[in-house]
Amino acid sequence: MQIRKPDWLKVKIRGGEISGEVKDILKRYSLNTVCREANCPNRMECFSSRTATFMILGKNCTRNCTFCNVTKAGPEQVDESEPFNVAQAVDKLELKHAVITSVTRDDLEDGGASHFARVVGEIKKLKKNVTIEVLIPDFRGDKISLKKVVDARPDVINHNVETTPRLYKEVRPMAVYSRSLELLDRVKIMDSSILTKSGFMLGLGEKREDVIQVMEDLRTVNCDILTIGQYLAPSLKHHPVVEYVHPRIFEEYREIGLKLGFKYVASSPLVRSSYHAEEALKN
Repeated sequence: MQIRKPDWLKVKIRGGEISGEVKDILKRYSLNTVCREANCPNRMECFSSRTATFMILGKNCTRNCTFCNVTKAGPEQVDESEPFNVAQAVDKLELKHAVITSVTRDDLEDGGASHFARVVGEIKKLKKNVTIEVLIPDFRGDKISLKKVVDARPDVINHNVETTPRLYKEVRPMAVYSRSLELLDRVKIMDSSILTKSGFMLGLGEKREDVIQVMEDLRTVNCDILTIGQYLAPSLKHHPVVEYVHPRIFEEYREIGLKLGFKYVASSPLVRSSYHAEEALKN
C-alpha cells in the first residue's frame, strides 16, 4: 500500500521565461541535466533561478540502484564535444556555481574520470570566476581515475553514500559503502584544499542509529558538506517509500551534523545533492 504524500512535500509548479531560456540553452548544446533525468522536485525552481546540474556521459547508467529514475540501459557513445558545450552553457547561463554529475559508466576504462576533468578544464578556460562542483561515481575504487578528477581541481568533489550500509543490498546492490567512504578519504589525502561533500536519503527503511552512524563515518573521513533529503519513489517499480520523515527530524539531524563538525549541512525533505549547492561555499 502506498503511503499518502504529506503537505510539506507538495511543490508549487514554477516556470516562466527564464525557465524556458534555460531549456533552450540546454537543447542548443545537446546537454542533459540530472534535474530532468532524475525527475527532481526542485527542477523548475532551479531553472527559474538560471541554474541546472549538468549530467555528462549520456543518459544511460550501467548500475541498477532501485531508488533512481535515471535510465538503466546500454551505455551511449561518449560525446567528445560535451566538455566544450557544457562550458558554453555555463557561460550563456551566467552561472556563478556549476555542478557537473554523470551516470555511472563502468564500461569505460577510467569510469569517465578523464571526461570529468576535461569539463572542469573547459569551464576554467572561461576565466569567469565560476566555482565548480563535481558529483562523481565511485570509479570502481580506482585511485588513478579519481586522481584525474582531483588534479583538475574543482572546488567541491561530491560523492553520495545515498543510504545506510544495512540497506545497500536492496537499494544499491552494485555499490560498496566502504568504497564510497574510501573515495572521500582519498580526495582529502590527494588534495586537502578541495571541499568534499556527500549525501543520503531518508525514508528507505533506515533507523535513527543508522543515520547517526553514517554521519559519524563521513566525519571520520573529513567530509566537509552534508545533504539529507526525503526519498521519493519515481514509480511503483522502484524501491517503495517506507516513511515520510517529518521536517522536525530533518532539523534534528542538521543540528547533529553541525555538532559532529560538518562545515555545512542541508537537511530538509526537498533537499537534493545539488539544491542551492552554492550556499555551502558561502559559509
